[in-house]
Formats: sequence, structure tokens, C-alpha cells
Amino acid sequence: MSHHASGPNFGFPRGDARLDMTDLYAFTKPGDPAKSIIALNVHPSFALNPPGLTTTEPFAPGALYEVKVDTDGDAVADLAYSVQFASSEDAKQTATVRRPQGVRAAGVGEEGEIIVQQAPVSVGQEALVTKAGDYRFFFGWRSDPFFFDAKGNFNQMQFTGDDFFTHKNVCSIVIELPNSALGSNKVGIWARTLDKTGEGWIQADRGGRPMQAVFLVGEEREAYLNGEPANDDRFIGVFAHELEHSGGYRPEDAVGVARKLLPDILSYDPRGPACFPHNGRTLTDDVVDVFLSMLTNGKVAGDKVGPHGDLLDEFPYLGPPHEVWSTL
Repeated sequence: MSHHASGPNFGFPRGDARLDMTDLYAFTKPGDPAKSIIALNVHPSFALNPPGLTTTEPFAPGALYEVKVDTDGDAVADLAYSVQFASSEDAKQTATVRRPQGVRAAGVGEEGEIIVQQAPVSVGQEALVTKAGDYRFFFGWRSDPFFFDAKGNFNQMQFTGDDFFTHKNVCSIVIELPNSALGSNKVGIWARTLDKTGEGWIQADRGGRPMQAVFLVGEEREAYLNGEPANDDRFIGVFAHELEHSGGYRPEDAVGVARKLLPDILSYDPRGPACFPHNGRTLTDDVVDVFLSMLTNGKVAGDKVGPHGDLLDEFPYLGPPHEVWSTL
């Protein structure tokens, strides 16, 4: 289900919903092709195993939420946007955004140019937007734009068009930035979350393309979530095996498809219109239909679900959050 519940047994990485990456989007700003929008969604409001609501605290204090950008095609970050959150005694959260470049971008983003600090985190219907030079930022709860008949998926892909995510929320980090900040050429984008422990930083989750975690089980899942895109060739065999099983691909064809999915990076060129899987990903792209067709070698064309109707025409573009905690 995209990257929702990407931990073991449909749980959360390191057992913390706040560290769970759900989706990554990159598209040109509507009405202004000189700017781009990058949205990283984490922390789904609903847990699958065991079923129930997650915590109301949006982000894990002290943890890092990073967007990595590769500008030269080697699957190693050349610049990054690293966001860290702090909580106050009144339970409010604020965000600090750093922009490490070069060698620092490929590491952990504790250092780098500070773009904004103590930006407010939204917990209600109002979208609190922070401006900083040519940038705009949003942090907080939003309606989850991902759409998928999850129940049909668990029922042997017998899809009925029942969208599991219609009334679900996520926590969003949305960045509006000038294309020049990305180099204005084709880039590769992925995201990750890191937890700070007594032993140092530990990567909890990562991804660029949607649905990739479907291919991973057991130790391979943990190795993948802890890994780096530059080393993703080691998972080609794992992906190819699943493609042979699910889609009936011949071994050589399965390897070819697996190579298109790895490294796990979202390709984005701000000079052209965004549309998954060829260029970035918009909030309305039907990534599930694309994935199901690929996974099953055309045997399943889609899940009969379409985009949500609560998206906004203006920043931060994701709809206001649903009152999912009213039942607590």
C-alpha cells in the first residue's frame, strides 16, 4: 500500500508510526513552472497491525525527516532538505529545515545552511504556512491523498473500488522551492526518516517510488529500509523473483523490470509536466494502477479507485485533515 506500514508484518519501522514514510511527490507548481513542489508524507493516522489509531503527535521530536536530491545520476545525494522537530511543554511542535550540500548531503543532515527554524506545525484544519525567501513550507496533519482499495488487495486482488484511505490522515512536509534550487535539470529524489538512539542515528525508513515495499519480506525488508539507493542493485534478484511469481514473467524479463524499479529513486525533471512513472509524481497520479499492471504483467489493470476530491488548488495542496480522533 504505497509505503504505508512498511515495517515487519504491516507494522511501522522501529515500531513508531511517526517514522513511517508513506509517499513522496514531486511536481511543478500549478501556475508557476519556475517552481516545484516536493511533498513527503509520513505517519499514517491508522495502524494495520494491530488495527487502530496512531498517536496524535505529528512528528517524532529529535528525529530527522530528509529529502535527498541526486543531481548527477549516481544515486548519491548532492543536496538535501533535512527537517527536525522540537516539542514544547504545551505539546506544540516546531520545525527547523537545513539544506546540506555536497558530501554533507550524502550523510546525516545535522549540519548545513538553515533555511527556516521554529516554523509552526499544524494540528488542526488551518494550514500554517511559513515563508523563507523563495521557499514556502508546510508541516503537519493533512488528508492522505493516497488512494487504494486495500481490502480488495488482501482479498486476492478482488477489487471493488472501496478506497481504504478516503478518511485517513498523514503528516506532511511540503516544500515549495525555485527550480534553480534543484539545478533546473533532471534529478533523482528520495526520502528517509532517521531515529536518534544512544548508538547514534539509525535509518528507519526510505523510498522514492511508491509500492516498492511489496517486494520485501523478513531480513530483506529490514536491509532495504536501512539501505541506500546506490546499493540497490543487490535487491534486483529479490524483485525479479517476486515478479516471476506474481506476474509469470520469464526470468530474463523479470530482471529487466526489476532494473527499471531500482534504484528506488523518483526521477523528476522540472522542465516538463509531472506524471508518474516517467516524471515525478502528482497528487492525482494513479500509481496503484501502474504498479498492479506491472506486478501482474497486465493481468490486473487497476483497483477501480480514483483521486480524492478534497485536494486544494493552492499551497500546500493536500486537503485539511479528517476528524479521525473524535472516536477516541
